[in-house]
Amino acid sequence: MKRKSSTELAQLIQRFFEEYLPNLRGMSSHTIGSYRDAVVLFLRFLARHTRRRIEMLQITDLTAARVENFLMSLERERGNGIATRNTRLAALHTFARFLAVQRPQRLAQLQCVLNIPFKRGARDAPIEYFESSELDAFFRSIDRKSACGIRDYALFALLFNSGARVQEILNLRVQDLRLEPPYQVRLHGKGNRVRLCPLWPATIKCLRAHLEQQARIHADSDNTRVFRNRNGEPLTRFGVRYLLRKYVAAAATKTATLRGKRLHPHCMRHYLSSRTM
Repeated sequence: MKRKSSTELAQLIQRFFEEYLPNLRGMSSHTIGSYRDAVVLFLRFLARHTRRRIEMLQITDLTAARVENFLMSLERERGNGIATRNTRLAALHTFARFLAVQRPQRLAQLQCVLNIPFKRGARDAPIEYFESSELDAFFRSIDRKSACGIRDYALFALLFNSGARVQEILNLRVQDLRLEPPYQVRLHGKGNRVRLCPLWPATIKCLRAHLEQQARIHADSDNTRVFRNRNGEPLTRFGVRYLLRKYVAAAATKTATLRGKRLHPHCMRHYLSSRTM
């Protein structure tokens, strides 16, 4: 069977992420991760609306009208706010500029994409966060008898304890954790800044249980990501958002104040308390 070659768009996307962003633009892994999320969402949107598989998409599919429809879908279907919408658009603008240089014959088409303005306006609603009783209910909703439950409890416990960004936690490797006194985690933030955060004994207990469970499932090493899915691949921000919504929905069946709340993974950073789990 003849092997199908990659499309022109697929090859350019690979160069965009492997060469342009890290080498020519010198962007951090956090920014590249954000751009990757935006492009993945847009490709899924295009595939759905063109009724073609993602690997069959072409540069000609990247039109201003489709980008505008994609941005509207972020707000209407995914419930994203203006800030998230503008972040996704910034990534697509950067991608369009890259394509324009690589394929100048498409400049007019891509210029229309670059002319799409950022949306102005205040946040529709203030950032929502967990109340103390809601956070208790959230953690109680996680089944710690299963391997996934052990992992998820450790994940959210670490997010709550450290106040770190979600991507900082997802980038952690086993070697970044100090599981002996003084307990701490080494976080790699924006601009390649590194900082140490102390950890509570209760958090360490959760992490040890998770790592022991993970070692039984996957071949482990000090360079292994701390939080992975069932296939051994690193968890994504999409995955964390899904897990948060899953456990919030479960907790809401017993805690009425959680019903109707729009909580995001970063809400853990807005809960300031000396509470331990």
